[in-house]
Amino acid sequence: MGAAAAEGTDVSGPTAEDLHVVVLAGGLSYERDVSLRSGRRVLDALRSVGVPAELRDADVALLPALAADPPDAVVIALHGATGEDGSLRGVLDLCGIPYVGCDARASRLAWDKPSAKAVLREAGIATPDWVALPHDRFSELGAVAVLDRIVDRLGLPLMVKPAQGGSGLGAAVVRDAGSLPAAMVGCFAYDPTALVERYVPGMDVAVSVIDLGDGPQALPPVEIVPRNGVYDYAARYTAGRTTWHTPARLEPAVAEAVGEVALAAHAALGLRDLSRVDLIVDAAGQPHVLEVNVSPGMTETSLLPLAVQAAGLDFGRVIGSLVARAATRR
Repeated sequence: MGAAAAEGTDVSGPTAEDLHVVVLAGGLSYERDVSLRSGRRVLDALRSVGVPAELRDADVALLPALAADPPDAVVIALHGATGEDGSLRGVLDLCGIPYVGCDARASRLAWDKPSAKAVLREAGIATPDWVALPHDRFSELGAVAVLDRIVDRLGLPLMVKPAQGGSGLGAAVVRDAGSLPAAMVGCFAYDPTALVERYVPGMDVAVSVIDLGDGPQALPPVEIVPRNGVYDYAARYTAGRTTWHTPARLEPAVAEAVGEVALAAHAALGLRDLSRVDLIVDAAGQPHVLEVNVSPGMTETSLLPLAVQAAGLDFGRVIGSLVARAATRR
């Protein structure tokens, strides 16, 4: 998609100037600080193209404020459960307030990684083999016996991460069996269910998908090179911990395949407006979908804004176009 697609969308004309937009950020998840940074970035982007917007937290004052002065559209810049498990979107639906992004049902599906992976697998989309293990079953069946079976089934190395969560919190690569118990304990600190999947070595790539009115389009893939080899919370949000290459250093045919897989994942999960698909591209050039994020980060080091820039698009115009589309759903 060329720059003309976004440039041709007038988000700074009289109609856009009449919009009342609320950006939701903050919340009470582990990712509150990142969400606030995302929200401020979105707020500035909208104002830069003449779209009036205000920033609000997801707290007890939110619903009375929305009822007193209903916005034309909401941008959800909340990360973690508040913004991604579908519950807030369901409340906005009850209030009759349109928002940028997928509906509550699709959000719930994408938020639960084991469920999303099952849907992707059924759609013929490659995703690493996995097992989802609730903490209660882990304890009842005996930790040692369960971990032995996991290693026998999936092999080593493994990736351990919360079944529901984001920003790399609670995630760890396990390269030897002796490190698996500690990784599980660390994971359970963030979620009562651990997702353990086969670790696929290769290039970490993120593909952002946006729909500005002509159907979903895959933006240039972003290659992620964390200094310590793991794209965890510190690597994502600490300057100097990660290098990004946009577009990713992929052969043209592989880059095209990665974009097609991202679009297929976006469609399989029933998403709309925007998403970010995280993948591993193995040594043979095969993309494997790891997870799909329905409320991508919008900070200065986040991947969707990097992809928007690489596509030659203006971030403010892109967000403004998404807002204008959402407002028509009222």
